[in-house]
Amino acid sequence: MRINGLDELIILAYFGVLVAVGVVASLRVKDTENYFLGKRRFGKLLMIAQSFGVGTHSDMPVSLAGAVYTSGISAIWYQWKNLFATPFYWIMAPVFRRVRRTTTAEMMEDRYGPGLSGFYIVFALVFFTINIASILKGAAKILHEMLGGRLGVNPIVLGLAAIFILYSFIGGLIASAWSDCLQGLLIIALSFMLIPLGWSLVGGLAGMKRALPSFEFSLATPKEIGVWFILMLTLNGLIGIMAQPHMMAAVGTGKDERSCRVGFFHGNYVKRVCTIGWALVGLMVAVFIQRGLFGAHSLRDPEDAFGFACRHLLSPGFRGLLIASVMGASLASCSALMVDSGAIFTQGLYRQRLARGRSDPHYLWAGRLSGLAAVLVAIVYALFFIQKVLYSFLLTETMATYVGISIVIGLMWKRANRWGAASSLLAAFGTNFFLYHWKNERLDFWDPNIFLAALVAGTASLVLVSLLTPPEREDRIAQFFTRLETPSDADRDRLAGLPPAASASAACPSPGALDSETCRRAAENGQQLLLVNLLSLRRAACGIGFFKAYREDLKGLLIGSALSVGLVMAFWALLRI
Repeated sequence: MRINGLDELIILAYFGVLVAVGVVASLRVKDTENYFLGKRRFGKLLMIAQSFGVGTHSDMPVSLAGAVYTSGISAIWYQWKNLFATPFYWIMAPVFRRVRRTTTAEMMEDRYGPGLSGFYIVFALVFFTINIASILKGAAKILHEMLGGRLGVNPIVLGLAAIFILYSFIGGLIASAWSDCLQGLLIIALSFMLIPLGWSLVGGLAGMKRALPSFEFSLATPKEIGVWFILMLTLNGLIGIMAQPHMMAAVGTGKDERSCRVGFFHGNYVKRVCTIGWALVGLMVAVFIQRGLFGAHSLRDPEDAFGFACRHLLSPGFRGLLIASVMGASLASCSALMVDSGAIFTQGLYRQRLARGRSDPHYLWAGRLSGLAAVLVAIVYALFFIQKVLYSFLLTETMATYVGISIVIGLMWKRANRWGAASSLLAAFGTNFFLYHWKNERLDFWDPNIFLAALVAGTASLVLVSLLTPPEREDRIAQFFTRLETPSDADRDRLAGLPPAASASAACPSPGALDSETCRRAAENGQQLLLVNLLSLRRAACGIGFFKAYREDLKGLLIGSALSVGLVMAFWALLRI
């Protein structure tokens, strides 16, 4: 495939817009709160774009199309693993805003103390490193195939990294969020533009069914991805999402709690819809190879499937748009993760432990440089250590779930303490890696039974050890849960004009600040949270009816569940046509 002048014009226009975004955003970055959180001023549309962009990477169509090419349409659950968890995003979103912190590491310190916060920082930096590396590698695989193999995967990784480092370094989260809006449109185009171009070549759905075995069109196949596999993937996503270190910036930066809810749920729901397009591309490529179309009878790597389709189906102009889409998806996601890397290091470690009392501009530069350092490590990982993009994706998701045990239980159960949280990490990670080593599998492999064994070990350890050791200090627990039970929407006006440090402290209610009037007002407005009050629903309702006190949570949970089930049923019906 050759790139012509029209393609080059589209690509250059995209580069120009990215540079402009970075420059304009940099003019608004005056302090760490702007750089790391965008001052928590993002509206609903920007929050939807940010959640969609941060959670949707170019490695995802690569890994999913390759998995569907190998195993059939049931492999869609590698990406749909969070589909039935998505309705719960509506009730999780306010938590990220009510903790009133910049990073999840700070939240861990509030809940469990500095020791667990230190561990979380290490986990977060590893998470960011592997994720950035996976995104770069996935994008490079697509571009490598589209260019006919004339440019190697590793040189493309280096080129992509150089681009997003530039505008992220100066523009911070504002530049990342604006670029998410741009790339959101591009990745939707990326998800579906190939289908009409290859549909007639495979004879539509009927032609694909004649060419491929019937089991490849089943959403659940006993051979590999059955109901048990899907259930474990769903559980993985439901717990792990709370611990993923970029969630605080991606979800908690809305201008109010409803913006956070709308962005988190709808941004991820759009991603679930796009997943259908990636899966259908994998099926089409399986037919291409089965019939020997384009002179190919096999793929060197199953994860080349998406790039193979791009290479042979796209015409001039569309090629440039596709390249811009791939770069947009990867660059915006990597940009957000780079900023989050700087935030987790600076706010969780550098400001608190290594360099106290410095000026805010000093911490701003520390965030920029530490984010850059994390990206450089990620580049090395991408160049030398990633074997399969899908396995790297599942590795980080599963790591987050094991860390998420202590976060989710810690939000619901006040008796959970640091010793229980530490033991759960050791039990879950130890069980996971020991069993994979025993089975002689790579540590980034994923097995649902091993996952469940590690999850049970971690949960049981947290509960047992917490009950056998002294509880956390009462004032620490009181302040933490007071913040969670106090709606955060009033903070924006109350803290207007305060400097970042003063804002952070003033936004944290003191122990005992949650009086009966505050509780009743939140219940009357339907703003009580199911997740935080799951073990004390009646107390938190403050005498108000259950459905009224938890109205916002219940309404979103019901609508989200209907949309998620409806998407599965609609796709199932499509496959039966």
